[in-house]
Amino acid sequence: MKKLTQALPFFIALLIVGVMVSCSEKGPHTNPEVKFEATLTGANEVPSVTTSASGRMDGVYNKETKVLTYTITYTGLTPTAGHFHSGNSWETGPVVYNFGSTLNSPISGAWTLNQQQENLLFSGLLYVNIHTETNKGGEIRGQINMSDYITWKASRK
Repeated sequence: MKKLTQALPFFIALLIVGVMVSCSEKGPHTNPEVKFEATLTGANEVPSVTTSASGRMDGVYNKETKVLTYTITYTGLTPTAGHFHSGNSWETGPVVYNFGSTLNSPISGAWTLNQQQENLLFSGLLYVNIHTETNKGGEIRGQINMSDYITWKASRK
C-alpha cells in the first residue's frame, strides 16, 4: 500500500502531461479566415423604414492580414451612399468605412482594419447601411455577425 501511495502522484502527473500533450492547438480558432454576414432590411434601420428593398453582405476577414473582403448585394433600391458604421443594432453610429461612388449591386471590396475596427467587427458592433434619396439616413441596414454565430443562434430556437 505504501508503494502505491508513493507512485500515485507520479501516475497523476503522467496523466496530466498526457492530457496536455493531446490538447494541441487545432480547431476553428486557429483558422486565419473568419466568415461574416448580414441581412439588410428596412426593419433594421433606426428608426425602421418601410421598403421592399433587401440585401445581404457576405465577408471573409483574414486575422493575419487584417483585411475584410466583402460583397454586398441588394434589390429594390437605387443607392446614393453605402457605408460600414459602428454601433449596436438599436442605435445609429458613425461611418467607419465608405464603399465609394460605384454602388451597383454587387458592391465588392477589401477593407484593411485597424485594431479598434477589428474589435468592433468581432464584437458585433459594425453594420452595413445603404442610403437612398428617399431615405437619406439609410433604407436598408444589417448588423454584421460571424456566420458560425448566426448558425449557432438559429439552432438554439
